Amino acid sequence: MSFIKEILSKPLFKATSLNAISILIKIFVGFITSKFIAVFVGPSGMALVGNLRNFLTATEAFATLGFENGVVKYVAEHKSDDNQLKKTLSTIFITVLFTCLLISLGLFLFSEYLNTSIFGNQYQYAFVFKSLAVALPFYIGNIFLIATINGFGAYKKVIYVNILGSLIGLIASVLLIWKLNTEGALLSIILTPSVLFLVSFFSINKEIKILKAIDLKFYNLSFLKNLSSYSLMALVSAVFGPMVFLTIRKYIIVNLGIEQAGFWEAMSRMSSYYFMFITSIISIYFLPKLAVARSNQETKTLFWNYYKGILPVFIIGMIVIYFLRDFIIHILFTKEFLPVSKLFFWQLIGDTFKAASFILGYQFYAKKLTKAFIISELFSLFVLYFSSIYLVSQFSIEGVVMAHSFTYSIYFITLSIYFRKSLFA
Repeated sequence: MSFIKEILSKPLFKATSLNAISILIKIFVGFITSKFIAVFVGPSGMALVGNLRNFLTATEAFATLGFENGVVKYVAEHKSDDNQLKKTLSTIFITVLFTCLLISLGLFLFSEYLNTSIFGNQYQYAFVFKSLAVALPFYIGNIFLIATINGFGAYKKVIYVNILGSLIGLIASVLLIWKLNTEGALLSIILTPSVLFLVSFFSINKEIKILKAIDLKFYNLSFLKNLSSYSLMALVSAVFGPMVFLTIRKYIIVNLGIEQAGFWEAMSRMSSYYFMFITSIISIYFLPKLAVARSNQETKTLFWNYYKGILPVFIIGMIVIYFLRDFIIHILFTKEFLPVSKLFFWQLIGDTFKAASFILGYQFYAKKLTKAFIISELFSLFVLYFSSIYLVSQFSIEGVVMAHSFTYSIYFITLSIYFRKSLFA
């Protein structure tokens, strides 16, 4: 008990209590959404939703040009310098808007081709890509504004926007899935972040008059060179990450069946819910601080604040989830999804290593370590792909979560060695 009290007394934990509320709301929303998908769509529809999520991850990275973490870094550095701040925001926003409109045009014109590539010939969901084409500028605009607010260090506002987004997402998802089944589940992934654009816009205006800050006269082409490293890092993940997951899922569908792929997607959805705690706290609290850390000692302090204050709570949560796994499946899904229970052990082991490595991985972004990031990312995806194919052939669907665990254990060890000076300075 004294160990838990010590964790709860940490200033970091107290500072992020609002974030914990936000995560709980997101998890609750995810639970309700998953239940509706399970009831109205089933395992096969769950697999299709997974394919769209992978595609959307790639589209988002291309449309933002991977600038999201760069926005956080440079806004954090220049928030006290009005001229540099306007140059940063104008250059990024105008460039991203132009790119986004080009991608929207491509999505609309090639919607049929994308439907076949992502979902297969037997499904007719081209309208989903046309809808994405219309919503994409608002979707990306929301990401840009959230990153800007984050750069100002106004993490409470980011959390409030996320809470509101979760509630709007719940209403939209439930209605769409209830009325349109699989089509509604697919549309809900696209539309909710787009609606949040207006909320983010009004939130950022309290920090800076965003429309006055963005002006063509502040556009600086040379500034894009500073962001090129972020583009490379994000685009490598965006191109190869979803490609690997789509390829693994197709391998599972062909060799084990679409229902087995749906079980893996259900496990992945649950993982994404509780992992929100880690990703959000690192991006809104640690990344801005890592970006301005000037020495190995400062970085070490941030790393160990995370390992002593955040990771133990996460591990306790993993243990609780494991012992409640059957109950969670009954609550979240339907009896059709009971085979997911056998995926929990290796998924949770892998997620623990993933959580331990995430804070180290964000140092690549904070310090623009482009080459090291690309090598480590491609290496981890290489390990994930080949270990998944091999282990699935040996252990059926359990093999894919074994591969997940194996990959992130190797990834954590690799990053610990690479950042040993910052960890043990």
